[in-house]
Amino acid sequence: LVLFLTIFSSNREKMNLKSERRGIHVDQSELLCKKGCGYYGNPAWQGFCSKCWREEYHKARQKQIQEDWELAERLQREEEEAYASSQSTQGAQSLTFSKFEEKKTNEKTRKVTTVKKFFTASSRAGAKKEIQEAKAPSPSINRQASIETDRVSKEFIEFLKTYNKPGQDIYKQCKLFLDTMNHKRDLSIEEQSECAQDFYQNIAEKLQTRWKVAPEKVEKAMDQIEKYIMTRQYKYVFCPETTDDEKKDLAVQKRIRALHWVTPQMLCVPVNEEIPEVSDMVVKAITDIIEMDSKRVPRDKLACITKCSKHIFNAIKITKNEPASADDFLPTLIYIVLKGNPPRLQSNIQYITRFCNPSRLMTGEDGYYFTNLCCAVAFIEKLDAQSLNLSQEDFDRFMTGQTSPKKQESDSFSPDVCLGVKQMYKNLDLLSQLNERQERIVSEAKKLEKDLIDWTEGITKEVQDIVEKYPLEIKPKNQALAAIDSENVENDKLPPPLQPQVYAG
Repeated sequence: LVLFLTIFSSNREKMNLKSERRGIHVDQSELLCKKGCGYYGNPAWQGFCSKCWREEYHKARQKQIQEDWELAERLQREEEEAYASSQSTQGAQSLTFSKFEEKKTNEKTRKVTTVKKFFTASSRAGAKKEIQEAKAPSPSINRQASIETDRVSKEFIEFLKTYNKPGQDIYKQCKLFLDTMNHKRDLSIEEQSECAQDFYQNIAEKLQTRWKVAPEKVEKAMDQIEKYIMTRQYKYVFCPETTDDEKKDLAVQKRIRALHWVTPQMLCVPVNEEIPEVSDMVVKAITDIIEMDSKRVPRDKLACITKCSKHIFNAIKITKNEPASADDFLPTLIYIVLKGNPPRLQSNIQYITRFCNPSRLMTGEDGYYFTNLCCAVAFIEKLDAQSLNLSQEDFDRFMTGQTSPKKQESDSFSPDVCLGVKQMYKNLDLLSQLNERQERIVSEAKKLEKDLIDWTEGITKEVQDIVEKYPLEIKPKNQALAAIDSENVENDKLPPPLQPQVYAG
């Protein structure tokens, strides 16, 4: 940590930035509910925990109902006054009715704006069935979902058999809840979430009070209940068309792609991926956070986040050779999210927030890791030049793709930086150059391979053309000539042999 702080200090001197670096630091108190109840808060709940958020939601809802009632009464009085005044003249009628309509519109706009200031923009109910049918999943996906639903139903029934009489009541309550949800498809997703949260609370109370279930079995039963009902409700409540979840997903995905140039050093990530074991942990963490989208139950999605976080802690521990702290965990989680770019990240977060058993999000390691993930996504959405200790000009160039971060050279360090740091960056530069040379060699090798293939094909074509143009003709074999020492049957036709004569010199 001191080493990286020294590097960042030298960078500040180089860029002449007067502002202090905004470190990625979150205290434990910042993760808790801002109402001070001791449970974990959630950005989706405006910093409240599930319990306090429901209380605030009901207060605001009652206030909204009261305001709607007062507005209705006031509009009724104004309508009666307008009708009475319309009996005098036709011109006065048109003027009064025009003012009445304008005032009515203004009142409705003000009411909606006031509610939106406190709550996030909720979905509008009443989606057209034609749109839903047009975007219905393929038959293969429906068959797969049906198989999984049947399997979960059988597992749920087998689980309830161990509860005897309470198991039958639990199953009846779950079936009643599913039937109720099927009749409430036109409600907004926030209202459906409120129904699910009420059901979780009521069924948990009945398990403890009416059915006298042991405390150690209550949590297990709630997990099975959540798995059963959310597996059946998944296709209706995950990223529904009546919300802007898909739009948020695309915005976050585009934002992460634009930040592909962010390095671990910029985020002060205490992870050394050159260590093979650490590199494996990073790959596993990315795999877990991506796998979250394939799960259908909120608890299973939370389990993926927990596994990812534990791999991060192990990677930090191996790198630093000591237990990781919260200040080490959050920057590394941000780096994992940037590197993995999980699909439908906002939809998964919203789905967990809306339909997960609230006790899991309020306490325990699942709630802690999930809250940190929400903080990481919020940090990525608001990440700026000061967060990375960069000048605004460099940040803008990196975001637009005009240039990319360069490795620091030895002359850019302050004199008090140790030689080991300078040597480390020299080695990094050398490795970068070797990597570029290797890429060029691989590119040239591929080009040579292509040239050889093209040359072979060209020669083969030329040979085929020549063979087609000048076909090979095979002539019959000529009779073999008689050997010199073989018996000659035609000796009578040969002249007599020469007789040796003595020559007298």
